[in-house]
Amino acid sequence: MMAVESPKKAFRRIEERQRRVPMQENTNTASQLLVRHNSSDRFIADRSSLDLDVARVTLNEEEKESSSCPDSPCLSKEAYRKHLSAIMFPKSRILAFRSKPPPAPETVYNTTPYSSDPFRPLPMSSRSHRYIPQCPERTLDAPEILDDYYLNLMEWGAKNVLAIALGQRVYLWDASISLISELMSMEEEEGPVTSVSWACDGRHIAVGLNNCDVQLWDTESNRQLRTMKGHTGRVGSLAWNVDSTLTSGGLDGKILKHDVRIREHIVETYRGHEQEVCGLKWSGSGQQLASGGNDNLLHIWDNRRTEYLHRFEDHHAAVKALAWCPFQTNLLASGGGTADRCIKTWNTHTGACLNSIDTGSQVCALLWSKHQRELLSSHGYAHNQLTLWKYPSMRKIADLSAHTSRVLYLSQHPNVNKVYASQSPDGYTVASAAGDETLRFWQVFGSADAPKTTNTSKDIAFKHHTHIGLR
Repeated sequence: MMAVESPKKAFRRIEERQRRVPMQENTNTASQLLVRHNSSDRFIADRSSLDLDVARVTLNEEEKESSSCPDSPCLSKEAYRKHLSAIMFPKSRILAFRSKPPPAPETVYNTTPYSSDPFRPLPMSSRSHRYIPQCPERTLDAPEILDDYYLNLMEWGAKNVLAIALGQRVYLWDASISLISELMSMEEEEGPVTSVSWACDGRHIAVGLNNCDVQLWDTESNRQLRTMKGHTGRVGSLAWNVDSTLTSGGLDGKILKHDVRIREHIVETYRGHEQEVCGLKWSGSGQQLASGGNDNLLHIWDNRRTEYLHRFEDHHAAVKALAWCPFQTNLLASGGGTADRCIKTWNTHTGACLNSIDTGSQVCALLWSKHQRELLSSHGYAHNQLTLWKYPSMRKIADLSAHTSRVLYLSQHPNVNKVYASQSPDGYTVASAAGDETLRFWQVFGSADAPKTTNTSKDIAFKHHTHIGLR
């Protein structure tokens, strides 16, 4: 009869065996385990990972405990379970749930969506991953759109109507019912349309022309209200302020402020650019105007005076792309042309440049998200892409490369009542127009709706290719 080894001797022998091979390589490779696992469809216990010596000693001890306490079988089973678990898994909890996850090694995020501090990190809800479609949701054909970096030929109005200038004509596309109509047409000798801009009411629109005039139209009656003169070169940029005044920038380097309600409409003249003014944007408060020109200059103007507040000479190419931040009134983003390729952010109260990044491509247009702390840029040479950036880190989130020519124009779906937004959520859809004569719509800023199933008849109908105008 074989003598039973004492527990102390068994544990000492196990420790000596483990001490001899402290860093033994696991010979059970992944392929060997896979073959053994797939060799049969039945479960066969694998005893190679068990220590039979320990099990035998434990069983002997439990037998002694059960014999000494015959009336407590449950106690002996519980003691055996605990003892076996402590020997086989001494210091780990396999796949154990924790009552509370460990704190993230980041700063605590503010729950306010937009705060007065432009550099405060995003709320936790805004940092969740979301799907960014790499293909546009809809593509419209835009023949005869001018491939001219210095013009501004597209804008989305407050009543969900997108205006786009194609050659000599201006077309209106009602996004709520997908209706296309022609607003106006110019004669050949008067030249093409060079800029469009919606008034805040979503009904009136200003049209800049190559013949130096600015026309004001009522889109509900398709009637021209007046023609405003004052420039000596084409009018390539227009911007309405919140007080119903219109600002125009021309090839002559002048910026004119028009009060469209009075006969003598020119009320202010801003002089600071030496070449064509190709970018104009009023801040959300209506107190500051940003202007960019082909002279590589960026000016900030105060609404109450004609002298510029700041003059920035940091860009090394034409400054057309301008965008005021919707959640920080004194935060401006600007982009430079081919020789510059940079996006810069500015504090327009102090005049400080907050950040500058080289995008690697000509910056044609900029748009801030109204729901996330993100900035969208459109580009020309050399990549012709749209790029989404995280603010304030300016980390690249995604590139969208559907266009085959430089993406000159960007416009964002306005924040309007849902009666005007039956096809797309408020403030999420972005339209881009490029020199490849296409107009594309993107859900780059996410969606207010819950995720929808794919391959529905509505989705298929939404992705068809349509003409705007005639070739």
